[in-house]
Amino acid sequence: MSYIVFGAGGHAKVIVDILRACGEEIIGVLDDHCTEEKWCGLPILGNRNQIDQLLSLYPEALFIVAIGDNATRMRIVSQLKAATVKFGIAVHPSAVVTPSAFIGEGSVIMPNSVINADAYVGEHVIVNTAATIDHDCRIEDFAHISPGVHMAGGVQVGRCAHIGIGASLIPGIRVGGNTLVGAGSCVIRHLPENVIAVGCPARVIKTYKDKG
Repeated sequence: MSYIVFGAGGHAKVIVDILRACGEEIIGVLDDHCTEEKWCGLPILGNRNQIDQLLSLYPEALFIVAIGDNATRMRIVSQLKAATVKFGIAVHPSAVVTPSAFIGEGSVIMPNSVINADAYVGEHVIVNTAATIDHDCRIEDFAHISPGVHMAGGVQVGRCAHIGIGASLIPGIRVGGNTLVGAGSCVIRHLPENVIAVGCPARVIKTYKDKG
């Protein structure tokens, strides 16, 4: 398959490496700010204004939006969907994904991560390096599961939530949409939407308006 990557930052570097490790062809990179002709050895194809032209040239190309920030990724995906772009999935060869798990379009599964039986990973989700998603977990669209996160069975993570690096979540916990769980936190109680929670055990320290 042939891919076009949207984004030319650090997160995109990892996704490019995943696609290369899978032996996929990468046509090039789109970015709204990069002024170089090449990035990571790949041609810069322009910015989002070139989408229609690229779809004409590469009608079978799959896109991945390589943006780490959930709200920004969601906004760009919405614009690309309006142009009838098709999205791919990037799963590193070292990741363990059980056959009964579901991975939605546009999602990326980083090196050494594990997704166990009957887990559901929605669209345009990031499961980052060495994260573990146990059985029957459900991660909604545009969420970001950071490196080293450990989610026990039956955990639910809402749309656009961000689980910080090294956090742990006990079985059956629900984390609401747009909620941020701080790095190293231990989540032992349900968390509502639109809050920031930190600590061990994790406690809500801030509430904010819905960013979605």
